[in-house]
Order: sequence, then C-alpha cells, then structure tokens
Amino acid sequence: MTQEFVVQRDKITRPPVHPGVFFERNILPEFRRQRRTVGEIALLLGVSRQALYRVMEGKAAVTADMAVRLGKLCGNGPDLWLNLQARHDVWEATQRLAEDLKRIPTLREE
Repeated sequence: MTQEFVVQRDKITRPPVHPGVFFERNILPEFRRQRRTVGEIALLLGVSRQALYRVMEGKAAVTADMAVRLGKLCGNGPDLWLNLQARHDVWEATQRLAEDLKRIPTLREE
C-alpha cells in the first residue's frame, strides 16, 4: 500500500521555480544537443533573443502569448507554462503581502 503525503502549501519556504528558468535548465539543454542555438529558438518562437533571455533569467513573466509559443515549440501546450507562472506569481504575492494578509479575515458561510 502506498502512503499519500499532503503538501502543506503554507509551510513551503522556497519559491516555485520560474517557468523561464525551468525552460532554460530542463528544456534548453535538449535543444542544444540538437544543435539549436538560443538565437534560433528565439527565431522559431517569433521573439527577440533579448526577450527569450529575460524570460529564461526569470526577469520577465511568461505571458499568455509566450506560453502559447513555448507550448507549441515543446509540444506540451500553454497550460504547463501558465500554471508554472501562476504558482510563481502567487508565491511572490503571498510573501510580499504577508503582513496585510494577517489583517484580512476569512469569512465562512454559517
């Protein structure tokens, strides 16, 4: 019998990986083995090299447009990229707003 582990998201202290960093660390090396350059990948995506580098450095968000482009290039659709970005953004916002969130009550239906 397998044991199920519940993730307590409020206890996670490490930020989720930025989708651009995920692309650079996990997807790009495979493309490079196929002798693809970053410039060529940017051209295939229809974006500038600088835009792709900003995303891969985690300095620019993966927008819906970029998610559709990455999803097509990688063959996995845009949802993965948008979900990774959303998780990253929510974590960042939760950290930034931590003090404000303490003052906001949770209303429950009676």
